[in-house]
Order: sequence, then C-alpha cells, then structure tokens
Amino acid sequence: MTPDKTLRLGVNIDHVATLRNARGGGLPDPLRAAALAVAAGADGITAHLREDRRHIKDADIVRLKAEIPAPLNMEMAATPEMVEIALATRPHACCLVPENRAERTTEGGLAVLTPGPFLAEAVAALGRGGIRVSLFVEPDVKVLDACKALGAPVVELHTGAYCEAQGAARQAELARIAAAAAHAAAIGLECHAGHGLDYETVGAVAAIPTIRELNIGHFLIGEAVFVGLAEAIAGMRRRMDAARGGA
Repeated sequence: MTPDKTLRLGVNIDHVATLRNARGGGLPDPLRAAALAVAAGADGITAHLREDRRHIKDADIVRLKAEIPAPLNMEMAATPEMVEIALATRPHACCLVPENRAERTTEGGLAVLTPGPFLAEAVAALGRGGIRVSLFVEPDVKVLDACKALGAPVVELHTGAYCEAQGAARQAELARIAAAAAHAAAIGLECHAGHGLDYETVGAVAAIPTIRELNIGHFLIGEAVFVGLAEAIAGMRRRMDAARGGA
C-alpha cells in the first residue's frame, strides 16, 4: 500500500452524549456536535454504541447515519446484538473494540491472537453487509498478521500507551506504532490510529506516512469547553496537517 500524504480526522462525539445523559433530556445534542465537527473540518464521525448504553444511544446512531453528511464509524463490541444493529443501520464503517463494563474507557486492543468465538463471524457478517470493518488493536506485527487472517481490511492502532508514556518510554512506544503502521501497509491493511491523542501527542503520530486516519474524541470535547468545538477541531487539524508536511 503506497503511503499517502492525506490524513483524515474522525471526531468521536461520545462525550457530548455523556454530558447529555448526566442531566437527562436531549441536550447537548450529539447530532449538533457532529454537524459542527464536519463543518469545522472533520472527515468523519465516530460514535461508540456500548452494550450498557452509557453515552451513545441506539437512536443517536440512527440519526447520525440519516442526517450527517459524512461517513459514520460505529465503534462496537463483537457481539450478535451489535452486529444486528450495525446491519440494520449500515454505517460506513464499524470498528470492533474490546469492551468491559467496569472500564472508564477502552483500555487496550482486541485479543486477536486468541479471539473469541464470534469475532471472525462478526468480521465476515459486517463485510457481507457492505460495512468496512476495522479492528482496534495493539501496535504489534503478530497482531496485525492475525487481523489480516481474520479478513478485516482496516486496523486502528491503540495509541494509549504512547500518550501516557514520557521521555524515552514515549519514543519507544512511538517506534512501535511506526513499525506496526509500516507492516500494516506492507500486508495490505489500511492503518488508522487513536486513543488519548491531544495537541501535544498528535504530531508525531500524524507524521507517520502509512497512517491514513486518526480518531480523536475526549480531548476535543474537553477542549471545546474552553474554546468551542470548531476551534478545538481546527487546532487539531492544523497540527495534523503541519506534521504531515502541509497536506
């Protein structure tokens, strides 16, 4: 796969729904946030429909697919219920992620080296439904080979360890991500990345030429409290483009 200067930004609007659900009612509306994000330069919208529905609800997914003029990436666990919802809604893409109801956020990549009994079936069913399947995984060569064997066309590298590390440890994590992204391209997988990225950490990841998309949410929604969502996204887009060489 040839490296491409184009780097897409997917904006995750989960935590607009978190704020809405804290009070009840319909405000703030995740759909409005998604529309603002697209107007501000987002290439797509990401929303995680969790099994416990702690933020995004089923109706949010339906509305996002129907009303937002940008690709919808639905994050979800690999379960029969979620596959059924995805096939009924037909988002542009589904990113399969591990899910633990006790976790505050996704804590690691899918266990594709020892996959559960339904993972391969979920990948196949979504693909047959015309939905682009992505697997959220750790930046590891063996893991990427397993993703290829499962038939997924896209991987999203978990950048959490990189973002949390400091100094030499952060550089080591960055090297892992770069090596994994290069291997993904070499075996024909499109490579995305995300989790924990902010203004400080995004540049080095954005500069990796074989990464085609970044998915960023929590930082942008938090920054929007202070500067507004449009400016938060514009600031991220500027940093991404600068790191990519002005693409």
